[in-house]
Amino acid sequence: MPLQTFRYLACGSGNTAMDILLYYISFHFILNETPLHFTYLTISAHIAALFMSMTVTFPTGFLLSKYIVFSESNLRGRVQLVRYFMLVGICICLNYGFMKLFVEYFLIYPTIAKILTTIFVVGFSYLTQKKFTFKVKAGA
Repeated sequence: MPLQTFRYLACGSGNTAMDILLYYISFHFILNETPLHFTYLTISAHIAALFMSMTVTFPTGFLLSKYIVFSESNLRGRVQLVRYFMLVGICICLNYGFMKLFVEYFLIYPTIAKILTTIFVVGFSYLTQKKFTFKVKAGA
């Protein structure tokens, strides 16, 4: 196994485990499985917990990827950050779509749905980070 793939699996697994743990704590203990009600908007608990966990795992994921997994990337840090932000935005949409599908249509328990969703999103994320976010520019 290439060292970069090993590092991605190690760092990604740790960050993903933290994400799932934070999701579980947010869903069950902070939100008490109750939707968030705003004046003109209601956010279901399983979606709110998704965003709550990402407030921690976004910065840790970027830092682990930048300094440990893809450290040979010669792109400027802010370019990497902007690209990582765009990738996370796409991953949020994928997470949101899969969570809605699994929980509301397939009636899968939210924590299990989060784990299944993570499997799909991780593959997409790795390929995108390697080929786009933290790529190595030729001749630089």
